[in-house]
Amino acid sequence: MLSLIRRNKTSRSDPAPSRWSWRMERLMLTPVFRFALRVGVPFCITLAAGTWYLTDEARRDMIAQTVADARASIETRPEFMVNLMAIDGAEDDLAAHIRAAVPLDFPVSSFDLDLTAIRQTITEISAVNQAALRIRPGGVLQVDVTPRVPVAIWRSETGLALIDRDGIYVAEILTRYARPDLPLIAGGKANQSVTEALSLIAAADPLGDRLRGVVRIGERRWDVVLDRGQRILLPETGALQALERVIALEGARDVLSRDVARVDMRLGQRPTVQMSKEASDQWRARQTNFKAQEK
Repeated sequence: MLSLIRRNKTSRSDPAPSRWSWRMERLMLTPVFRFALRVGVPFCITLAAGTWYLTDEARRDMIAQTVADARASIETRPEFMVNLMAIDGAEDDLAAHIRAAVPLDFPVSSFDLDLTAIRQTITEISAVNQAALRIRPGGVLQVDVTPRVPVAIWRSETGLALIDRDGIYVAEILTRYARPDLPLIAGGKANQSVTEALSLIAAADPLGDRLRGVVRIGERRWDVVLDRGQRILLPETGALQALERVIALEGARDVLSRDVARVDMRLGQRPTVQMSKEASDQWRARQTNFKAQEK
């Protein structure tokens, strides 16, 4: 009897899970493992299937063509097409220059327009100060231009050119009389000192029509040129004050109304007046006659 009881006890199975079963249960309780089963495995299977499918070049070309056709069907819809370009703020010559610089073949899809590149191309035109671009409803490429305003004519070795207040080239002109309303400046790198030149021209306004222009000498100082070949030589520093002194002398003693060729103000403490050749010859003749009469 005792032997039967012992035999039954030893034959009972252990209810505890096996080691591998326990490990699997522990893994299933791990969030990372569950995420890998839920997301990682399907992703890997899909990636493998897609890679295998795309190994065929014909399939790749077919997919690329389908995407291109779908994109083209959207981009070429009427509401996305640009049919013309409107330019505001520019005169006819400048507008024609802009159209030549941006040769667009209309109609064109708005998706094919690089507005940043077009704006940069337009602003690189010397006569354009600023430009703004936008696509208006109705398929119109609107270009709003702020042109450079010429303030002077610059005579250089290459000819005559209009320049703005910053000394930037605006346009070329053939003759001085094409813009008689603008003052004339001349000399090498005179465009780099336009502000000073304009202040000198404004100070010489009491001289009226006698003013012909200002000339940059040695890229460091100015000469004021008047009619009858007269010149006012100004110093490197304090040029405006020196010119104002000459204007005051003209108002008080009519210095520039006499037979004077040059008024040299380069030495502020010792201004010099040079007579014209005709006046010098007359003075020498008078001195000669006076000496002859004394003898």
